[in-house]
Amino acid sequence: MNVTVETELPIPAELACKLAQKPAMLLHVLWPWMGLTPLTPLPEQLVEGDEIVVRLRFFGLLPAWRHTVHVARLAPTEIVSREHGGPVSTWDHRLSFEPIGERSCRYTDSVEVRSGIATPLTWLYAQLIYRYRSRRWRTLARVLADPAAPAAR
Repeated sequence: MNVTVETELPIPAELACKLAQKPAMLLHVLWPWMGLTPLTPLPEQLVEGDEIVVRLRFFGLLPAWRHTVHVARLAPTEIVSREHGGPVSTWDHRLSFEPIGERSCRYTDSVEVRSGIATPLTWLYAQLIYRYRSRRWRTLARVLADPAAPAAR
């Protein structure tokens, strides 16, 4: 099953994509609903071909399964990963940042999820987490675009 969530960010596409390549950004946009404990060293910035293994923690506390992320493609405005772990056999994720102006972009998370009989629940979880991530991205992007602006508009 596929999930696609889009949002507009008030920062350039290439800057947004560079930020998305930082594991610290992932931790920020998932907090507090999900935490990650690295089981392999986390790079400061992703590189195509990286394979990262983490232990998922729901709500930042409840330990879940090991999750493997393989960075399949990095481009100036796109990141593609092939992921799996626990009951999730496929979590193929594409982040794209399409310029819509000099200082703005359309950020899209597209993910294909498969987890056997649990696929509908995994799909629902992906819907919720990517909508939440989009909100966190927008808030952060507004601050980056205008550091004097309040974070919660």
